[in-house]
Amino acid sequence: MNQAGYTTRIALTVALGGFLMGFDASVISGVNKFIQIDFNLTDLQLGFSVSSLTIVAALAMMISGPLSDKLGRKLVLKFCALIFTVSAVGSAFAPGFTSFLLFRMLGGLGVGASLIVAPMYIAEIAPASKRGRLVSFNQLNIVLGITIAFFTNYYILSLADSTSSWVSTYGLVAHNWRWMLGIEALPAIVYFLALFSVPNSPRWLMSKGDESRATAVLHKFISIEETSEEISAIQKALSDVKGAKKTPFSELFKPAMRLVLTIGIVVSVLQQITGINAVFFYAPMIFEQSGIGTNASFIQAVLVGITNLLFTVIAMALIDRIGRKPLLVAGVSGIVLFMALLSYGFSSATYTVGNNQVASLDVAIQENIGPLIDVPFSNDVAYKSALQEVLGMEQAKMHESELIKAAIHMNPTLILVGIIGFVACFAVSLGPVMWVLFSELFPLKIRGIAISFVGFINSGVSALVQFVFPWELSSLGSAATFMIYGIFAFIGLLCIVRLLPETKGKSLEELELELVK
Repeated sequence: MNQAGYTTRIALTVALGGFLMGFDASVISGVNKFIQIDFNLTDLQLGFSVSSLTIVAALAMMISGPLSDKLGRKLVLKFCALIFTVSAVGSAFAPGFTSFLLFRMLGGLGVGASLIVAPMYIAEIAPASKRGRLVSFNQLNIVLGITIAFFTNYYILSLADSTSSWVSTYGLVAHNWRWMLGIEALPAIVYFLALFSVPNSPRWLMSKGDESRATAVLHKFISIEETSEEISAIQKALSDVKGAKKTPFSELFKPAMRLVLTIGIVVSVLQQITGINAVFFYAPMIFEQSGIGTNASFIQAVLVGITNLLFTVIAMALIDRIGRKPLLVAGVSGIVLFMALLSYGFSSATYTVGNNQVASLDVAIQENIGPLIDVPFSNDVAYKSALQEVLGMEQAKMHESELIKAAIHMNPTLILVGIIGFVACFAVSLGPVMWVLFSELFPLKIRGIAISFVGFINSGVSALVQFVFPWELSSLGSAATFMIYGIFAFIGLLCIVRLLPETKGKSLEELELELVK
């Protein structure tokens, strides 16, 4: 048996849950503009429709760790795959906003559980020397899902220009956003079927007293000699809780856990508060703010996905070589710089609609935009507010992309460089490193509870960012929004430098002895 190859295959299979999460994140970025029009949503309603999945995911994270301790990592992941399937189909066929929200929330159960359980499982089967790379498969699959979803969104949107009869027959023009969502059911079904080839976690089996099965599973991943040593180490780690039915939640807040819990909270907040899911969930909308138009914004969103994938692969190659902390310090430093660049780019933009530009606008708005011709605006907030006064909110939202394109004076390349640079820095640091640290920091007896807790915080912050982002763009403007993200990144950088130890190359049991005192 090729043990290294088997370990890699199993890790990749389990990490497919990350693919589904990433796919959903990018799919909704292409969907939100269309559902805002179809369901006549306000900015806050749009924010809630996007963040609703993540809100439920945060709650799912709180129970998924303990649930996987009771039922096993494998069984919980199977449930996740089934939930993903139902959510995708239900969202695609939702007749109204309420049913759409309910199916989105259902999907949150699968997202929350899989994000916690998948890296936990991989860490428990991975050799210490390869753990960083193997756990990073979860993030690799997330970004792969993001990239493919950007491609599928653009492809479905481009079909609107096709004259083929089958495009109209199957509703790819009238119901393009429903197709974007429904396609997610296909990888969810594949994930469910693939999980039947995955064994139970050997550490979970040991926690249930099944040493014989745990030994047999471990031998599939490592040699007989290593298996014996690993079994002894796991037994020692479990000895403190021998005979206990469950670890109380209060155990997480004991003084011995202070350092690892603080690190977990800081990293979980930092990963989201810098705005990564604002970019992934609203990528076309962000690029539209630079005046490039709808179709071009979808193309640039594809570029975001490719960048994310490329730099995640780079991170995987480096994480076990140079360590977790150097990647975080370098990546978060870059995030600070590129957020400053984005803020500067948008703050330098001005908006003026001239007579030449009016002729290119939709006929429905040409008659009413007269009062704004040749009137200069120094920022996007003032310009959008004026548009809503003369056109009404519905028309202003429906034609926002072309109205910005007609009036904006700025360098859109600056925005593209800023977004691409930010995504690259995130992908090489906070993206994969957070999940690796989560799987390493916490001792076995409380790992499920601890990862669920910090995962809950991570998803809660993510949901908040997603929820308020459309409002931020409308009320604060693009420049202020990205400056806020940059300030949070700088604060997080200081915390990383001060608090974070290096964990590379150490077994989970060694880390427990070193960090939990």
